[in-house]
Amino acid sequence: MRKISLLEMDTLERLQHCWAEDWDRVIVADDFDALSIRNTNFYGYVVIGSQVRISDTKMIKGSGDPFEPNVISVLNEGGDGNIILCPQLTAQLAYMMMNNQAVFDFVKKEVSSSATITATVIADGAIIDGATKLVDCYINSSDDAPTYIGSDVIMEKSVTACGAEVTDGAKIYESFVGEAVHIGKGFSSEASCFFANAYMDNGEACAALCGPFACSHHKSTLLIGGEFSFYNAGSNTNQSNHAYKMGPIHWGTLQRGAKTASGCHILWPATIGVFSMVMGKLTQHPNLEKLPFSYVLSGPEKTYIVPGVNIKTVGTWRDVNKWPKRDKRNEYARRDIITFDFPNPYIMQYVREGRNILLEMQSAQCDAEEYFYENCYIKKAALEKGIKYYDLILALADMKDDGTRYIDMLGMIARQTDIDAIYNKVSDGEIKSIDEILSLLPSVEVTTPPLNKESEAYAQWLAMIEKDAKKEFRMGDVSEEQLHDFIKNIGWKTSTQLLHQ
Repeated sequence: MRKISLLEMDTLERLQHCWAEDWDRVIVADDFDALSIRNTNFYGYVVIGSQVRISDTKMIKGSGDPFEPNVISVLNEGGDGNIILCPQLTAQLAYMMMNNQAVFDFVKKEVSSSATITATVIADGAIIDGATKLVDCYINSSDDAPTYIGSDVIMEKSVTACGAEVTDGAKIYESFVGEAVHIGKGFSSEASCFFANAYMDNGEACAALCGPFACSHHKSTLLIGGEFSFYNAGSNTNQSNHAYKMGPIHWGTLQRGAKTASGCHILWPATIGVFSMVMGKLTQHPNLEKLPFSYVLSGPEKTYIVPGVNIKTVGTWRDVNKWPKRDKRNEYARRDIITFDFPNPYIMQYVREGRNILLEMQSAQCDAEEYFYENCYIKKAALEKGIKYYDLILALADMKDDGTRYIDMLGMIARQTDIDAIYNKVSDGEIKSIDEILSLLPSVEVTTPPLNKESEAYAQWLAMIEKDAKKEFRMGDVSEEQLHDFIKNIGWKTSTQLLHQ
């Protein structure tokens, strides 16, 4: 890296209509091409990498203040801070910082030692086209996975990963925009993180932790104080983190594959289980992680749970098939680890627990018409069917319960004991860098073999999905041709097969 030469300065000002508060504070790559920058104003300290293109940008500014790590508080908006925004950030590193103080302290120390002043850094291959303002940002980018910052964008104190796209008037404050993440159409974010393949348009996020494939399209949607992975937000979806009027200190989790229907409002704290759907205004603060694949239907007087029913829907089948095919990341720019396998041990541990809970309720209140669980209700018929759905899921894959506890690290499935071992290495001083932490993770990811397509459970499951597809056809929104194509192609492919098509 070097300073801009006098000839380059003249080219930038006279031919390219650029301006700088002080050209000596603009540092560029050795192969810098002044003709790749036009109609742009620079303030303070700015670093520009190789093959960067910048045009029609009103302000790119690095404050030059003494460097301090940018610590944000996700989930608990009123907390002390639990994630450090840095170029090395991944979904798994964020998870570990949030769940282990030693990792948080280690990352903070490493980041503090790597910089002396606050600057805006634009890495190799990035394209900045028509942005309004970039202040104290780190735009990670590479020739293999260029990052794009488009028209009317405002970004302050934020970091991107390689391959990110922020455009069309998005406003990003103290946030992380991850690999192949799209944010656009006026979406606003404050103190939030978005990891691989998340897609955000129109709405807003605050203190949100958005794992892989989290998706929001609507102007009226607010994601606040929650964790969302493989998630689809219905229109006018929002949450409240002021449950007890003591400030924005409450938060919740929608586990992988969960969805919210249009108009859904969730009053945190609450936990919604994997592949569940929430409808209505949920105010009971339930923890439903042990009832996966459920419908949670909240009415004016009661909230009903329909356990396990979502395993038989076309929507679940489509979701787990589509995600591996929709991974837009360049093969050489995939730092977030995503375990696509379905089912997997993380899911199955909750299915077992859910089945046991339903059996215990049935045994204790065999004549009840409604059962009470986590301030919600389960009708007798729904409970009986729920046991059968969970039996089916357990029969789909041979995953015995050996007492191991599994966790979902924002997309990556791992054994809790393996991650605890990494925490201990950090605490004991055995790990010397952030990259060393990240290098340990691929070896502890838990993957599973494909489903047995010859099993009776597999045939029964596909029959359920076909029945649900025909039900959707009878509603009149699906053509007969679409129905026949879906049934013809129904089947199952492992994530490995999909990724290598």
